[in-house]
Parts: sequence; structure tokens; C-alpha cells
Amino acid sequence: MEKSDNFFNKVYTIAKLIPYGRVTSYGAIAKYLGTAKSARMVGWAMNASHNNEEIPAHRVVNRNGLLTGKNHFEGTNLMQQLLESEGVIIKENKIQNFSAVFWDPFKELTT
Repeated sequence: MEKSDNFFNKVYTIAKLIPYGRVTSYGAIAKYLGTAKSARMVGWAMNASHNNEEIPAHRVVNRNGLLTGKNHFEGTNLMQQLLESEGVIIKENKIQNFSAVFWDPFKELTT
């Protein structure tokens, strides 16, 4: 389990860098970490982080802007409410203007 713990910590380090009002995807984090095929594991890390308020798991969505992780948050629409409180527009569980609010760690952190 030590390897996944280290991977999870790397995921959390990146997630903490996602700016307010922006989102990224599981795959974008995996790509930045050099493990492009590990998007699902990034999702597991996000699910395991819900007891840590320092990690903005609500800012990590699927590659199409869908709130696929919303069922892992307490309350009916907590993930959506948190994003909307940051100005992100959501309709039918999908982020509107996804490309405008998308934060790509590979582009933002490697330049």
C-alpha cells in the first residue's frame, strides 16, 4: 500500500494547486505525474481525500467536465454547490464553458 500512498500524496499536492474557480481532470493530473493511464487511480485518491478539507477534490472532474465524483461528497449536491460558489456554471451535472475554466497542470506547472 505504500506505493499508492505515495501516489495519492503526489495527487494531493497537485490538487492543492488548482486555482479557485478552476477545475482539472483526473487524466490531466495523471498525465502531469507521468502516469497518463492512471486517471482511475487519481479518482481513488480524490475519493480518499474527502476527510481532508485542504484538498479541493471538488475541482477534479472527468475529461468531459462531468461531475462523476459527486456521489462521494456528503449531501445531495455538495460538489456542485462548492463549484458554483466559486463561480463555475454547472447544468445537468456538467461544467459549462469547460475549456474556459479548465486548468491543465502539465501546461501551467511546466512552463
